Amino acid sequence: MFKNSNVFQTIFIWLLIIGSFFILFSIFNPANTQKLELSYNQFVQYVKEGNVLSITMIENEVEGEFKNPIKFQNREFRFFKTILPYKDEQLMREMLEKDIIIKTKNKNLFWDIFLSYIPWILIFVIFWFLFFRGISNGANKAFEFSQSRAKIYIDNKPNVRFDDVADAEEAKEDLKEIVEFLKNREKYTKLGAKIPKGILLVGPPGVGKTLLAKAVAGEAGVPFLSISGSDFVELFVGVGAARVRDLFQKARQLAPAIIFIDEIDAVGRMRGSGIGGGHDEREQTLNQLLVEMDGFEGKEGIVILAATNRPDILDPALLRPGRFDRKVYIGLPDAKGRLEILKIHSRNKPLAEDVNLERIAQTTPGFSGADLANLINEAALLAARAGRDKITMKDLEEAKDKIIMGAAKKGMILSEEEKRRVAYHEAGHAIVSRMLPNTDKIQKVSIIPRGMALGVTVPLPEKDKYLYEESYLKNQLAILMGGRVAEKIVFNEVSSGAANDLERATEIAKKMVMEWGMSKILGPIYISKDGEVFIGKEIARRSGVSEDLLRIADREVKKLLIESEEIAYKILTENLDKLHQIANLLLEKETITGEEIDEILGISNVENSLEHSQKT
Repeated sequence: MFKNSNVFQTIFIWLLIIGSFFILFSIFNPANTQKLELSYNQFVQYVKEGNVLSITMIENEVEGEFKNPIKFQNREFRFFKTILPYKDEQLMREMLEKDIIIKTKNKNLFWDIFLSYIPWILIFVIFWFLFFRGISNGANKAFEFSQSRAKIYIDNKPNVRFDDVADAEEAKEDLKEIVEFLKNREKYTKLGAKIPKGILLVGPPGVGKTLLAKAVAGEAGVPFLSISGSDFVELFVGVGAARVRDLFQKARQLAPAIIFIDEIDAVGRMRGSGIGGGHDEREQTLNQLLVEMDGFEGKEGIVILAATNRPDILDPALLRPGRFDRKVYIGLPDAKGRLEILKIHSRNKPLAEDVNLERIAQTTPGFSGADLANLINEAALLAARAGRDKITMKDLEEAKDKIIMGAAKKGMILSEEEKRRVAYHEAGHAIVSRMLPNTDKIQKVSIIPRGMALGVTVPLPEKDKYLYEESYLKNQLAILMGGRVAEKIVFNEVSSGAANDLERATEIAKKMVMEWGMSKILGPIYISKDGEVFIGKEIARRSGVSEDLLRIADREVKKLLIESEEIAYKILTENLDKLHQIANLLLEKETITGEEIDEILGISNVENSLEHSQKT
């Protein structure tokens, strides 16, 4: 936008200069003054009448000035011009008698032509300058358009080190070998060893793939070329391929070097997967990338790092040995890893004495490194907003709740009836959760609206889970049904508040039946989600699966959901007095802890919870 405005501004200035020149030329050049063309007879008549002030004779051409302006066709003329057909000596004597000023002037053909054409010459020069300058700039822009947009770090190499990356120890071990090769290539080449050309960093968003790539460059101390996959693809055909060539050319000039392509799935999707399977610009770019990766040897000292969270959609040719030889998987951190990440992000921030980072790490399963960095930052913002000079545990807890559930909507005022319904809904979740075995403890229950939820029950996992038993999943279904069932028992009808619970429960039940083989009728079968991933999940077909099998699967899913609802109904009807107590306490305090719930239920620990559930 700014470049276009500068062009228009330049054009406007030049037009203003040209216009000013024409005005000045018209003012100071008498030749451009409008003159009345007279016949010889008219000129003689005006001389005799004494209305001619002066004349200038240029051979047989006469230009002159009237004493009194002459009106002709509603216009007033002060100057005139005419042509003398012959030398009239009588007319000359008469002009002398009338005291008319007579001047003579030699005709300068060159000067007349110059004065007549100088404006057009000037316009031509100016536009020639602007036009060819524009062409030159356009050529430069076109050249720049085909250049890669990689950020190149040479003198200002990333100062990130492996020590700055918490967790991901296995990934760091794989990458340390790359660092060693870039530092000491002879150690490997003399044994005939070839370093992997490409390393694909795979993991969910926010786990630190980009940070690890920077750490490799920082440890190796080599130039680092960073670019996003989307920077290759443009509307114009051939631009992406040209940018790939330019990127690798720059890397060869800077070798040893590291090329890092973030979000490589933007350009590396499997070919022929789009609607119609056309040979589009993205596929040309991918083909050029494949060619370039084949075009250099490991001994050149160029290593390609790429990051993606969608390895399933990458083209197989990109993943074969000789291109991306090694895949490094980076998962979500466990409790220990989360603690280390929290320590790194809080080391330059003042923490109060009551801060327990270990508890925060324990209560944030599923958080990525980016989520934890955001948690610390949100806590710092909350502390600054409250005017504190240190971050407290309360700030960290509030920041965690804000990230998980959204900011508290203090301005949202629920009616008493709605608050009462939300209280019973959340109490139902809490009671079913605590009265069933193999479930997580409750950290807190709140009926303060947050995000899109009017209330929330927050579990407190004792450890990270990587496998889910059938009994645990069935209990989760019952817990999700607990809120809806509590409303049905107390108010004799359900509300729309259980929409998210039903969505989550249905998704778990589908996975149990179709993916995890937890249906006795269907048995150990996996019903895949085949189909093109690029035409939308909603219309993807399940190829190779009969309609009868899908109908049975649907019945099994529905059966699981109904059974879980019955379990929740049984638990809540047998603990109806506890349901009223917890709901009333929620209405009074709005937020209660897991310990307060256990006290009402008469549960002191997890073992007691198991005993209670066995009794029910």
